[in-house]
Amino acid sequence: MAQRNAGHLIVECLIAQGVEVAFGVPGESYLAVLDGFHQYREQIRFITCRQEGGAAFMAEAHGKLSGRPGVCLVTRGPGATNASIGVHTAFQDSTPMVLLVGDVGSDFRDREAFQEVDFQSFFGPSTKAMAKRVERIDDARRIPEYIARAFATAMNGRPGPVVLVLPEDMLTQTVDAEPLPRVEAVQAWSDPGALRDLRQLLLQSQRPFVIAGGGGWTPQAAQALQRFAENWQLPVGNAFRFQDTFDNHHPLYAGDVGIGINPRLAARIREADLVLAIGPRLGEMTTSGYTLLEAPRPRQKLVHIHASAEELNRVYQADLAIQSSMNAAARSLEVLSAPPSLPWADWAAAAHADYEANLQPQALAGLDPSQPGVIDLPAVVALLQKHLPADAVLTNGAGNFASWVHRYFRHFGLARGHKTQLAPTVGAMGYGVPAGIAANLVSGRVAFTIAGDGDFLMNGQELATAVQHGGKSIIVLLNNGMYGTIRMHQEREYPSHVSGSSLSNPDFCALARAYGYAAEQVTRTEDFEAALLRALSSEGGTLIEIPLSPEVITTRATLSAIRDAALQR
Repeated sequence: MAQRNAGHLIVECLIAQGVEVAFGVPGESYLAVLDGFHQYREQIRFITCRQEGGAAFMAEAHGKLSGRPGVCLVTRGPGATNASIGVHTAFQDSTPMVLLVGDVGSDFRDREAFQEVDFQSFFGPSTKAMAKRVERIDDARRIPEYIARAFATAMNGRPGPVVLVLPEDMLTQTVDAEPLPRVEAVQAWSDPGALRDLRQLLLQSQRPFVIAGGGGWTPQAAQALQRFAENWQLPVGNAFRFQDTFDNHHPLYAGDVGIGINPRLAARIREADLVLAIGPRLGEMTTSGYTLLEAPRPRQKLVHIHASAEELNRVYQADLAIQSSMNAAARSLEVLSAPPSLPWADWAAAAHADYEANLQPQALAGLDPSQPGVIDLPAVVALLQKHLPADAVLTNGAGNFASWVHRYFRHFGLARGHKTQLAPTVGAMGYGVPAGIAANLVSGRVAFTIAGDGDFLMNGQELATAVQHGGKSIIVLLNNGMYGTIRMHQEREYPSHVSGSSLSNPDFCALARAYGYAAEQVTRTEDFEAALLRALSSEGGTLIEIPLSPEVITTRATLSAIRDAALQR
């Protein structure tokens, strides 16, 4: 076996796992790894980002798109703590990811050396919402073992992030170890007896409903889910921010089960006598604060299918819990034989009709369309639907600005071969911009981002990353001069008491141009289509700023209406 620098071996192991792109911010603690990227620059790209939070979001977005771990590299201390937002997102979103952290040398350890952090305590599973595994590589000969295990852990069961800590002195050792072969995710198959029980529950039902989502889905799994739904004529809703799991154009699609849920859909789930949750962990947002399904024992019969044994019966006591990866679960379900007639055909048709009705633009009472900032956002989304290619990737961070896309845009989704939505179920601001850039860099597809003014300023600096590395994204920035979601909550809970939610913003178009993006401002609905077409035909990225009235705060009510309702309580 050839002798090699341990830092180079790290890169060789990443290449052996199929990694072609890694994201990060360079640090002196892992110079040997950076030299490995130089050595193997024809086989793997290192995308230099501007802040570790943006780099971690890019890696998380790559993991969502590919189904294999996105890779991020950061330095110790501040670099790792900055990156923690991406690790937390990968954990709650069930996304495979590997974070490599350069650390202090072994001879300085446990002295509170420069930028030293106890990463096991910081990222460890004991924190409940960070990494699946945190390990420190002290012996360079074991690098292949640790890298292979990190990829296996990130993909197996409930996907999630793994953190590997790399002492600086370990990375300069010379070793003769060789990379291990590429690992693949292990498929956990549904128990045949449980599948028979599931079929019996279906046969006894009058009003069944499927909620699909979570991590681990592939196009093949999504196609198998569609065949299962068609065989049994089941209405299907997609879990919060997994709206591309089931084709939104399908006659059995009932809508997204998340924030701002269609009230008719919420009522339908409450009225169901059987809920099949396939993939989601049934968190707070998908269950509307644990009210659609009451914890710990729902009124509806519940079948919960999830890849992680630890997730099953953790919050909800299911009538039937099945541990299975999504590929195996969907392929098992599609072969369940259905009877020739089913009693819920009208129920399923009505669920889709409710979804179609919810797509109709809703006029917000009290708004004058001739006033500045009163843009017809449903019309804007309709133009996105018209002009974006079917395989375009749509990204967003956290904020009310995303609600228009969530409500009105229809994803063809995974069943058509591509993941098309990158959105943080963890609710992290600043996700959309770096996620869109990463999506374009790794897939070459059109990447569209909707952002708010507060959200954009969390990671807008990554436009420089896009320009440096040849990335192109289209960003529509809705600028209402405030942290809109917080202002909405303030008016609902403490009406007219505005505190901390107002923003004084820069000239966003000038800022985008300074980074190398094209930019323009659109103040009238009728001007948006031409701006979008210019962005689509541009060779580089584009930011389209839309100044927005603070009144245009949700798809269903104005800010004044929310305040007035609170004052009348």
